[in-house]
Formats: sequence, structure tokens, C-alpha cells
Amino acid sequence: MTRSPYKLIPDGFTPIPSLAAFDAVSIFVTDASTPSPAAKVDAVGVLVSADDDLSAALGLDESVLKQLGFEAKPGTTLALPRASAGLSVAVGVGAAADIDTKVLRSAAAAFVRAVPKAARVALTLSTAGSVGPRAAAAALVEGALLGRYRYDALKGEPREPALTRLELRFGEASGFTGDGPLEQATAGTTEGLVTARAAAVARDLANTPPGHLTASDFADVAVALGERFGFDVEVFDKAALIDLGIGGLLGVNAASAEEPRMIKLEYTPAGEASGHLGLVGKGIMYDSGGISLKPSDPMHLLMKMDMGGAAAILGTFTALSSSGGTAEVTAWLMCTDNMPSGSAYKLGDVLHVRGGKTVEVKNTDAEGRLAMMDALVLATEAGVDAIIDIATLTGAALMALGPALAAVIGNDAALVDLIEAAGSEVDERVWELPLERSYRKQLDSDVADLSNLGGPYAGATTAALFLAEFVGETPWAHLDIAGTMQSDADDAWKSKGATGWGARLLFEVARDYVPPYRPGE
Repeated sequence: MTRSPYKLIPDGFTPIPSLAAFDAVSIFVTDASTPSPAAKVDAVGVLVSADDDLSAALGLDESVLKQLGFEAKPGTTLALPRASAGLSVAVGVGAAADIDTKVLRSAAAAFVRAVPKAARVALTLSTAGSVGPRAAAAALVEGALLGRYRYDALKGEPREPALTRLELRFGEASGFTGDGPLEQATAGTTEGLVTARAAAVARDLANTPPGHLTASDFADVAVALGERFGFDVEVFDKAALIDLGIGGLLGVNAASAEEPRMIKLEYTPAGEASGHLGLVGKGIMYDSGGISLKPSDPMHLLMKMDMGGAAAILGTFTALSSSGGTAEVTAWLMCTDNMPSGSAYKLGDVLHVRGGKTVEVKNTDAEGRLAMMDALVLATEAGVDAIIDIATLTGAALMALGPALAAVIGNDAALVDLIEAAGSEVDERVWELPLERSYRKQLDSDVADLSNLGGPYAGATTAALFLAEFVGETPWAHLDIAGTMQSDADDAWKSKGATGWGARLLFEVARDYVPPYRPGE
């Protein structure tokens, strides 16, 4: 890593400490009736549905359980010290008929949080509803690993130990006994590890302070991850961006003491590609607002996470080769900070976009769309079948949908439907907002082809309309993750801080992407 001019960063610091934790964990699948005799764990969780005989499942009298207030509601836990078996934890999953991967993922996260000092844990599943063994195992592993996540890279001592052993024990009632189901479950644990790691990488990057992670540092991380996880990385410095005519990123970067970087990622499958998906990520390492300076409030503190879109894409790429993805995936990550200084781009400036369009700057705090517009042009030049961009873009998306849902807006119904389905599958839910073309006139400019700011209303839609100017006829969807980028508290699989939102969703879409049609057809 390069060294920031105003921060003393010790040797050995890494913006992605989670990789070591994921390397250290061992995951096993066993039959609950015959657990490994060598397996010693600090705590055992028992998933209990409201339909179970609680006294039999937990070994306690029903009246005692009622006194303790345990009703097996989803996410509830009850810790029971056992002299002979260490700590047992009952984890509620609600009615058996309602169990899905979301419930299992959340239950596993609740369990590991109930035993924060336990490094070796086992989770017993008696019923999984209609969820199959592979999907159930993947969800449980994701929940446990993401639930235990903490960003401790800058603390003297970690708050909680990382998991070193995770054992999934499937009871006879689950139907996951015998060689076939257990083999499927074992495959599912591998999938869960890969996708949880992708989200953790994105979390690490978004949680890292801006003085410890510049645009050039981000590029160095991408190169290292590409070497480890089998994807190609090409880094474009300031001189290369000038040669390419990348006016948006260069404009946003004008005030910075740090050079910008455009990072191109390329995953190529082993066989013939099922399709070619383009991804574009906003990578604003820190957003002060520029000349349109943000107020100094709690949201300003979170602007180290304004590169959450680029972080999510980089996390996704760590999973593609590990899973044997069949689609070709190309990404452009547009990285810089947005600062005020004497050299800053100003309100009224006009930026020149690759491809010839011009943009009048009406607000320097609407910089994400400026940083990404050239990348969208590059994606169309690459002839991708479809483009998805992801960005912590507008407060309007947060105000409209809150922290539980991201906005999706696009010009292609099939692509939006695919994203919605993927979001439901991985519990990164999206809600479609309209690409209302009648609002396009709000982006008109007297001196350029368009401006970077619309009117006072429907800010998420006008931002998307701006981006739509640069995709031509290519199927495209825009994910605005301003509301979902961070969590104020532990919540299901989301840990306090950066959520890594989007890494698992994009992986679900990109892994085996097949276009319903090709551009121009």
C-alpha cells in the first residue's frame, strides 16, 4: 500500500483483515445422531421451530421454558449453561411452514451473537421447512460468518474471537441424513463461505478509514485479490485517464491530493461464456461534497463508505472463480475522493465525457454520477450484454425506502426482474422506482448537453435519468444503495457498520448470467 501524507500507517496494516479469519475457519457437516467424537465445541445452538416439542428439543420442562419466556419466535435465543455439554443455545425459527433461507441465515447470525466469546460452535438443525440441504447449509454458514463479523483492524485487541470451527449437525427430522443430503449440504457450506467472504471483503473496505484507503490503495487491494482469486485487474492512473478522456472522474478528483484510479476487473470462465455482464461501481473514497460542502453531521462521518458500490463489486469478483461462474464479467470501478481546494471543480464548470457529451456541474456533491458516467460509456464500447451500476448515490433513495431496501431503476424489465429475484434469494431486497422520462427536462443545461442535478423532488429517479444518458440501447439497471450501505446496529446477517450490501446480490446475478437477448436484437 502507498502511505497517506497525513496518516502514519504501521507496516502490516491491511484493509481486508477478514481474509485471515475466513482462512482460519473450518466448517463441517455431520449427522446429529453421530457427531464427530473429536469435535469439541464451546457452544451448541439448537434451531427450534414453534411446532417442535420444546421440552424434548431443549431438555427442559415446558413450564420452565414459559417462565424463561422462550417461544421459538424467529431470531430469539435462550442460553442454557450445561455442566456436561458446555453452553447450549435455543434459537427460534418460528413456524416450520415459514422457514426459508432468510430465516435460517438470520437464526445462525442470532446464535453466534448470543455466544460472542465462543470460537468453536455447532448448530443443530431439526427442521428446514421446504429448504433443501444445499441451500440450508449455505444460508446457515452465511449467517454465522456474517453475524460474527466485526471490524477490529485498528483495535489493539479484537472484541470477539473469530470462528475457528463451525459444525452443522443435521437431525433425522430434517431429512438431511444419509450420504446424498450430507454431500449436498457440504457443497452448500462451500458456497456459503464464498459468498460470506465476498460480503466481508466489501465490509472491510467500506469500514476502513479514508486516510487508510486511498484510490491507489484500493487499486493495490484489487490487484492482490485478483492474483489470489483468479480474475484480471488493469489499473488506470491519472495520465491514462487523461489519454482515455475520462472527464468525469478527473473532474471530481481535481481538488484531491490523491490521484484517481479507474480499476478494470475481468472474470473469464473456463468454457464458453453464457453471457457478458458489465458492472460499474462508484468508488468515492471520501465524499466531503467538494465546493458544495456537506454539513458536519453524522452522515458526513459515514462518507468513508461512499465507495460501497465499488467495494461490493470487488467482493463479488472474489467469489466468481471460486464458484466456477459461467458468465464473462467485466467491471469498471471509479475511485477518487471528493474534496474542496483551490483546484476543485466548480459550480458552472463543464466536464467532457468520453464519447463526446458535455455536462454542466450544478452541484459538486452530485459527484457519484459524474464519476461513473465515463465507465458506462466504456461498458457500452465493450459490447456487454447488459450493465448494472451500483452506487451509494442519493439521499432520496434512503428517504423513500429507508435502510431495508435499495432502489433499482432501469431501462429493461427483464434485467430489473432478475435483480429483484436475486435480491429476494440472498435477502438483499430491492424495490423498483420508475425511470420517469418526463423528468428528463430537469437535467437540461443552457451551456452543455445536460447538467448533473435535477429538481427538488424524485432525486433518485433524476439521478438514474442522468446515468441513462450514457448507456445507449444497452439493457441497464441502476442500484442505489445509499440506504442499505450501513446498519446502526446488528440486524439479522447485517453487523453494525458497513453491511457489504450488494456483493452477494451481484454474485447471484453475475455467476451464471444469461441474457434474454443481445443488444440490438
